[in-house]
Amino acid sequence: MIGWLEGEVRQFWQRGARQGVLLVCHGVGYEVVLHQRFHSHVRGLPQRSDGPRQLALCTHLQVRDDGWLLFGFETDAERELFRELIGVSGVGPQLALGLLGFFPLPELVQALVQADLKRLSQAPGVGRRSAERLAVELRRKLAERFGQEEEVALMDAAAPLPTGALRQDVELTLTALGYEPGEVHQALTAVAVDQDAKSPEDWIRGCLRWLACRQQGHG
Repeated sequence: MIGWLEGEVRQFWQRGARQGVLLVCHGVGYEVVLHQRFHSHVRGLPQRSDGPRQLALCTHLQVRDDGWLLFGFETDAERELFRELIGVSGVGPQLALGLLGFFPLPELVQALVQADLKRLSQAPGVGRRSAERLAVELRRKLAERFGQEEEVALMDAAAPLPTGALRQDVELTLTALGYEPGEVHQALTAVAVDQDAKSPEDWIRGCLRWLACRQQGHG
């Protein structure tokens, strides 16, 4: 299994509905498929004055009868969600890449956790039936994967925190993005004090901003 590659971007390529890069690592060139949004981001990176662009990727290798396909992702969380997507019956790599290329990762996780069929159906190639299957299967998987974590003690916060389905949506989304329950608790408390969050989107955006600032402060 090839799980990580780091090297020089020698070429961008496009073949039909797929696009990617030729990544040269220690003299070996790997053709890596990227989703559209990440492909555009990498193409927009400034060219280095001392040589080709350097790129590090989390990768997923798919072995098929007609060949091997290597998919590249910016983060491990994105790769893990790709693996969850292709694990759903009837969902192949192309549809999964379409979803990841259409939605930023937090928005896609949120749409899946909330079973937001209208939002999911906005992605290219995703009809209502596919959206329903994705929502049903992945919401359950996310709940099974993260629902056994210790309950976070939210009642000690000075400001009101989300409860019920709203709390579950926010916690599942943030945990699916790789944050620990303790970090989620701290972020929720900070957001409750600093802003008047009402919708799940408000809470998630606020928590992600707070967590990003916290990580920068510890960097």
